[in-house]
Amino acid sequence: MNSIAELLDRVIADLDTVLSDDALAGLSDADRVTVLQGAGAVFRRAEAVIVETIATGDAADFPHSAGCRGLNELLQRTVSVDVRGASRVDRVVELVRRPVSLAGERMPPRWSELRLALLDGVVGVAGFLAATGPIEKVWDRLTVDQRLAADVALAGCARGHGEDLASMFDPDGEEPKDEDSRRRRGITIGRLTHGVHAIRGYLTPEVAAQLQLILDAILNPKGDGAPMPGVHFAPSEGAGAGAGTGADGDDADPFNSDPRCVLDDRTASQKRHDALAMVFAIAARHNDMPTLGGSAPVLVVNVDAKDLVGGMGGKGGMGGAGGNGGWATIPGSGAHVPVSVAAHVGCTGTIQRVLFDEGRIIGITTTDRVFTVHQRRAIIARDKECLIPGCHVPASWCEIHHVVEHARGGPTHTDNGVPLCWWHHRSLGTSGWEIRMDDGVPQVRGPRWWDPDERWRTPRLSVLRNVHVRAAPMRV
Repeated sequence: MNSIAELLDRVIADLDTVLSDDALAGLSDADRVTVLQGAGAVFRRAEAVIVETIATGDAADFPHSAGCRGLNELLQRTVSVDVRGASRVDRVVELVRRPVSLAGERMPPRWSELRLALLDGVVGVAGFLAATGPIEKVWDRLTVDQRLAADVALAGCARGHGEDLASMFDPDGEEPKDEDSRRRRGITIGRLTHGVHAIRGYLTPEVAAQLQLILDAILNPKGDGAPMPGVHFAPSEGAGAGAGTGADGDDADPFNSDPRCVLDDRTASQKRHDALAMVFAIAARHNDMPTLGGSAPVLVVNVDAKDLVGGMGGKGGMGGAGGNGGWATIPGSGAHVPVSVAAHVGCTGTIQRVLFDEGRIIGITTTDRVFTVHQRRAIIARDKECLIPGCHVPASWCEIHHVVEHARGGPTHTDNGVPLCWWHHRSLGTSGWEIRMDDGVPQVRGPRWWDPDERWRTPRLSVLRNVHVRAAPMRV
């Protein structure tokens, strides 16, 4: 043992000589490359010394004899590495450890040839784990011959021999990979943490591609090619009024010439979340969606009647800063959410009132506030897109918003409904946008940062941007 320690001391002394007197500063570029190659060889052999020193000792007794609870703590104390670095060494040790038979002889390790490559300094700890990781995941499905062949092939690749692993383990092409993807597919919804649920899982390639196309269509519905019909704005008659659409001077209106002058501070991942929320809403109301308990999958939000009334004080009936607070509960996750969320859900759904008396249900009433299919079609034909300027989400993908909240006497009628995408519907109470109806025609007033004059503007459709057509001829 003393001779090995002395050898290592000499190596350390030689390295100290290399680092002393600023000797490395005077190297040429060619010499630096040579030094780096030599240092890499020293580094890999140092890792091999650490691995082999531990692998040849007793797995349980050795750390305890050093006063450590386990191998990870021993590595942290002796090698001065962090937990992650110690764990990586620990994994390699298990793969190259040679078990002792009852006769006291050392048996071959799990990766015999690759262990020799490690000792020869041609592969380090990181390379060892990278090479063996994919094979370890399918180890139990391989035959003994395949395992031995994998060991030889990986060691050969490390030494530069270039064995073809793909032809060895994938002789049938893509079919085994497809089988593996089908086996690994799955989605897990995590527990509620800090107000959100984590989603983890794996999608098969075709499902991932379909989801990406849907998200792209929602987040960038125009895509390539000719522009789609969009919402344009003309000043209403009078500075503060909104009773009509100006016919003259529309070309000079900056809000017509720049329909995308809307600040959207959402991140890309937040936009994908909001797009996915729209996908779920569309799927839930689709005729082909399977029923749940005899009815379509319905999002239920429980809220006390007093909280609901008190929280409806924000703009557009969406609660927000103007409400008196209060909380609602989503039974599916047990999450407590602001009343504005309940108002958002209820705006496009049904409010069912359940009266309790000392725990007993004494009354159930349902308020029909859902726009019918025919009403939705009419509103979609009128407005074409999300009513907020600059948002080009098609109206068929939007939620229908009660301009005058149903709880305040607003009817479920086309003269009181406008399309809003999930995000603009959700944030209507706090974003500064306002919507009103004038003889069945929707009007929008933006926040001061968007329009310093804060004028009501009437949306009107145009086939081409900045080209106003009063009567479009029918094409055949």
